[in-house]
Amino acid sequence: MMKYSVFTIKKMLIGLYCIGLGCIFSLQSQSRPNVILVLTDDQGIGDLGAHGNKWLKTPEIDAFYNDAVRMTNFHVSPLCTPTRAAIMTGKYPISNGAWATYKGRDALSNPVTMADVFKKNGYKTALFGKWHLGDNYPNRPTDSGFDTAIHHLAGGIGELSDYWGNDYFDDVYYVNNQPKQFKGYCTDVWFNETINFIKNNKDQPFFVYLPLNAPHDPLYVDEKYAAPYRHLEGKEIVSANLYGMIANIDHNFGKLTKFLKAEKLEKNTIVIFMSDNGTRYGYQEADNLGYNKGYSGIKGSKQEGGHRVPFFIRYPEARINGGKDNNTLAAHIDLIPTLASLCKLDTPDTLGLEGVDFSPVLKNTDAILKDRTLFLHNRQDWRPPRQESDGLVLRNEWRLLQGKELYNVVADPKQKKNIAKEHPQLVKDLQSENATFYTSALGNDVINEIPVAIIGTEHQKEIKLTIQHAIGDDNGIWKTEQVAGGVKNKNNTHAIEVAKEGMYTISCMRWSKEVPGPILGVPSKFPKSNFEYVSISPDKVRLRIANQIFEKTINSNDQSTDFKVFLEKGKTFLVADFISATETYGVYYIYINKI
Repeated sequence: MMKYSVFTIKKMLIGLYCIGLGCIFSLQSQSRPNVILVLTDDQGIGDLGAHGNKWLKTPEIDAFYNDAVRMTNFHVSPLCTPTRAAIMTGKYPISNGAWATYKGRDALSNPVTMADVFKKNGYKTALFGKWHLGDNYPNRPTDSGFDTAIHHLAGGIGELSDYWGNDYFDDVYYVNNQPKQFKGYCTDVWFNETINFIKNNKDQPFFVYLPLNAPHDPLYVDEKYAAPYRHLEGKEIVSANLYGMIANIDHNFGKLTKFLKAEKLEKNTIVIFMSDNGTRYGYQEADNLGYNKGYSGIKGSKQEGGHRVPFFIRYPEARINGGKDNNTLAAHIDLIPTLASLCKLDTPDTLGLEGVDFSPVLKNTDAILKDRTLFLHNRQDWRPPRQESDGLVLRNEWRLLQGKELYNVVADPKQKKNIAKEHPQLVKDLQSENATFYTSALGNDVINEIPVAIIGTEHQKEIKLTIQHAIGDDNGIWKTEQVAGGVKNKNNTHAIEVAKEGMYTISCMRWSKEVPGPILGVPSKFPKSNFEYVSISPDKVRLRIANQIFEKTINSNDQSTDFKVFLEKGKTFLVADFISATETYGVYYIYINKI
């Protein structure tokens, strides 16, 4: 009889174990939790039944709330791009460069993202919905760590940078950057595609980022969802359609929850439900309409209602469930370190994370983290946020607004009484912390370097630039109906990088390629829309790029004024204007191709 040593027997057992279960590494990767991050758009702290809204019915999200750990003192930036950038990078917007929703500051400068971290740790990654961190290479979702991305462009469906004609129903979205027609309502599409992705990738850990465009305006939804709230509109609530959009989200969230349970994925999947900023149409304090959970401030505001948002997380396998509240101060910048801890992810030191890991208080809501101070700076401009006038400092229950107004949001949730004079030392301390943080942020390259679209690569043959993202000092222009109506805007500058020197065609157009029409006229065929198309009458187009200036006269039937330009490698600004005898204004659409 052959004899075996203990060491040999152990090796045989390990071999049999690997044969039966694949391999130890594979088993370990499978034991890692899946992650689904649901981020709604413009859904405020009071836009949920679970938060005390007596009109809005959200039974599916409420059920999740009842079994989740709720971070009740969770904060984001007051606007969507800054929040999304902070989530993706683990850095404050002033540190990652995306502190606005337009004017060249609504894109990242190709950093390592949350999706990159998950992907490098063996996860399949996907995004469904709204990105709003760059429409061109190298800042698209597929350039930022996502294996699969199905999304609309810009900050919302129906915006002028998105596919022209989209209106939430039966739209064209981009599947790994290629346009594709979809059937159905936008939110239904995002959740259905999420479920399809999970079905096809459930045999390995997955990270799904599900950033919705709802309930952002325009407030379009099937009437069956809005009808139950129609009688309340203008009497108790601001908009029945808003509530209908949230009801539709609730229906889809319930569908996703049931799917995870049926697939036996529920216990080993971290699900997060949160919003990107305060409500926009859910609360009007002046008219006493809607509900904001006792806070003042809506989207865009530095008051509490502009940045305190719902944050519910459930992960049954780690006992992060059971319906518990935790009031620890936490924020969007904390998601990468927290998820990295829960999922045992390796994170590179070069990330420069500014958030903290709050997973200890998720596992034990009686745990206490070290006191901290948060800094929220954003500005609707290409220029950096200012230290005090664009800033908000948070510590425990204290809020220092614009460097001079101090509030205690526990004693005074509506922030009616500025108590800075009663606490001069606290004001000085918070001002000092903010100054130290701000000075450090000024050392980042992104403060002065505008994110670029890179031309002349195989990654994206044609670059599309729009006036929505143009840099300038004019107000914003966002909607296709503004372009159709001939609204003029002086923003005219775009930051680009030339990857390969050579000849390029730069086409300046009045209309998007989806609705071809003459510069001096209107398209012959209109997509689905109910807005008016108006002609404009510029005489010529002026183009400035890389120390070169060109002008061309616009002929009556020209759909595009094209310039053939030699460009050397490197970064530069492109400036394009329509010019008439009386005015100069930015070109609406610019397409760039390497010859």
